[in-house]
Amino acid sequence: MIWREIPYWRLSGFYFFYFAVVGTLSPFFGLYLQHLQFTPAEIGALTAVLMVTRVIAPNVWGWLSDVSGRRLMVIRTGALLACLTFGAIFWQQSFWSVAAVVALFSFFWNAVLAQFEVITLNHLHGHTHFYSRIRLWGSVGFIVAVLGLGWLFERAGMGLFPLMLWLFLALIWLMTLLVYQPPAADSSREVRQPFSRYLWRWPVVSFLASGVLLQFSFGSFYTFYSVYLEALGYPRFTIGSLWALGVLAEIVFFLVVHRVLQRFGLRRVMIFALAVTAVRWWLTGCYADLLWLLVVTQLLHAFSFGAVHAVSIEWVRRFFPGRVQGQGQALYSALCFGAGGGLGALVSGAVWEHSPVLAFAISAVAAAGATLWVWLGVRQEPQEPQEGKQAVAGPEAQPQQG
Repeated sequence: MIWREIPYWRLSGFYFFYFAVVGTLSPFFGLYLQHLQFTPAEIGALTAVLMVTRVIAPNVWGWLSDVSGRRLMVIRTGALLACLTFGAIFWQQSFWSVAAVVALFSFFWNAVLAQFEVITLNHLHGHTHFYSRIRLWGSVGFIVAVLGLGWLFERAGMGLFPLMLWLFLALIWLMTLLVYQPPAADSSREVRQPFSRYLWRWPVVSFLASGVLLQFSFGSFYTFYSVYLEALGYPRFTIGSLWALGVLAEIVFFLVVHRVLQRFGLRRVMIFALAVTAVRWWLTGCYADLLWLLVVTQLLHAFSFGAVHAVSIEWVRRFFPGRVQGQGQALYSALCFGAGGGLGALVSGAVWEHSPVLAFAISAVAAAGATLWVWLGVRQEPQEPQEGKQAVAGPEAQPQQG
């Protein structure tokens, strides 16, 4: 049984605390910055700093991991430095000092996840369809953080935000100490190819372009969703509950994702999920005063994140096999969550004061564009890599199989 062969709870524990940090940042970072009396433009800029470090950090640390072969040591170092550098936030409240702290801690924090994904997939020994059963604990961590901190901040105020985030960062580092390195795959027969030979293929470029647009579309949501709802009179516990509801829907999807993907195929699920996301942003921007509709839009997070993430991780594994797997995961994280998410935060911050509805409308258009990129650019399913044997001769070398 695969579960007896892997450190299931140790891997799951890492995801739990990593996404508890996300569950602290996503709903409450904007509210904390508002608590410090920053303007919407400054909030957007600081959120962009958090995301833009993903452009550089994952690639630097991914290259270091692949070259050194000491991936777990890189993860542990990044987690420790993220915890230490964020500690400076307790003494900083000006815009530039907060920006410096956010840039430093996120440079290390953003380096960790992409490399840990490789550790997890290697532990699964090819049984990658079990990935979602481990990753769902990250969603549980997100829910626990959102609900627990929503209740706490409602009663004790946003001043506790830095302490709670620092505690979760410390727990991430502790979890990395409990995980061990999986056995190395046999790469003795692998034909070494430059990373660029895997990258510059039309389906790969189209997939990454769609990912950039999708994460751009999340800019308004991640940066201002909580601020938007609080301005409409929703209490913080309700706001936290809506965030938690979205991730609960994501967990349910992770439990059935293997059957869904087997029945409909990765490409069809991805196109459907991206199209649903465009509708979600339009409804959120136009009808946020209707609580029942917000419940519906949050349930769509099962597709916006759950389905997209499950397909994306598998596509990255197929597009970037073997020794370039770490760099592939890092590039995906850097371009999509870093460049796309950072630009989305900046644009939403610039537009927000003029019209929150317009900000979400821009997000809807971006998600629709992501749908078109996959529909037109990834015409067939990426094929399963042949570990240890696969070589890439150029853009035509790997025919896509339907």
